[in-house]
Amino acid sequence: MDAQDNFADIVNNFPGLPPFPDDVPIAPLLRLSLGKLLAGDKAELERLYEASVDIGFFYLDLQDCEHGESLLGDADGLFQVGESLFKLSLEEKKKYDFSAQNSYFGYKGQGVAVVDKQGNLDRNEFYNISKDDIMGISDPLPAPEVLHQSRDLTKSFMQGSHAIVSLILKILNDKLSLPEGTLSNLHRLQAVSGDQVRFIKAPPQPVDDRRTALGQHTDFGSVTVLFNRLGGLQVLPPGADAEWVYVRPLPGHAIVNLGDAMVKFTNGLFRSNIHRVAAPPGIQGDSTRYSLVYFARPEDNVMLRRLDGSELISPIEDDQVEEEINSKDWIIRRALGRRVDLVKDIDYEKSAGTEQMSRRIKV
Repeated sequence: MDAQDNFADIVNNFPGLPPFPDDVPIAPLLRLSLGKLLAGDKAELERLYEASVDIGFFYLDLQDCEHGESLLGDADGLFQVGESLFKLSLEEKKKYDFSAQNSYFGYKGQGVAVVDKQGNLDRNEFYNISKDDIMGISDPLPAPEVLHQSRDLTKSFMQGSHAIVSLILKILNDKLSLPEGTLSNLHRLQAVSGDQVRFIKAPPQPVDDRRTALGQHTDFGSVTVLFNRLGGLQVLPPGADAEWVYVRPLPGHAIVNLGDAMVKFTNGLFRSNIHRVAAPPGIQGDSTRYSLVYFARPEDNVMLRRLDGSELISPIEDDQVEEEINSKDWIIRRALGRRVDLVKDIDYEKSAGTEQMSRRIKV
């Protein structure tokens, strides 16, 4: 089933929010079942592999198993935390601005990152919470009281999201016939990494100037688990003449996508698809858009290079040079690469990620 179906078997709208319009193009994403994946359903495992190769995005239905329902409950709780977090004064939030720390944990205000070649600035604010902090792997980071009070809920959400990431990595590992545990052992929950939860707020844009809120990019980690309730996320499907299409939020579902690390590990076999965030379509554009994300990244010391051990992963070409960079350095470079307050000469194309390397026409 893809996003062009009518979703007659699910509720199409989130309570209390304006409906997603029916007259905008939506991305043809597969809708996968967490329950079936956990049960090892062969057809569902194959659909996951297909989505990973074709577009790198898919819906994950969380309503058909206890694990999924628990994660949905945690996400609902954190949406409320996010709203309280962003209601804090700008002065209070700026105390935790990560630009002062040359880090990517903490607060990012609106209008500090470039979103296009013309130099327009972003229209969202977000707050990144370190997995290592919440899991007790590193020292606690300074944070507002509302986040201190919700550490247990954040930990539960991280554990639930990471378990889904581990399941996806195991399935893809088996599909590639890699030695058992190859991918999972690069993403251990208790190991030092750049994994994080991100709260995002995008206020309504001016009616006469609704444009990109977050510039086109690929994610620089391995697997992203996203929860949002209003439209705005757009992907650019494969193909020379492709046009931007919306990813319609579905109640009870997460939106999952692969990141650049999976492209590098498989030498372009898996897809880290380019995407961006625009103003929500139709009457949704009058509402504030909140999102909640779990970003899973390789452990800090993992080198981002092609993995050996699978016949499905093409060899390095004679004229191909793999960059020698570990996950930690890669993440810092990508996370801060479009910050006008930190980078003098922003290379917009380079900061977009692996998409320019991996983009290819499907025939």
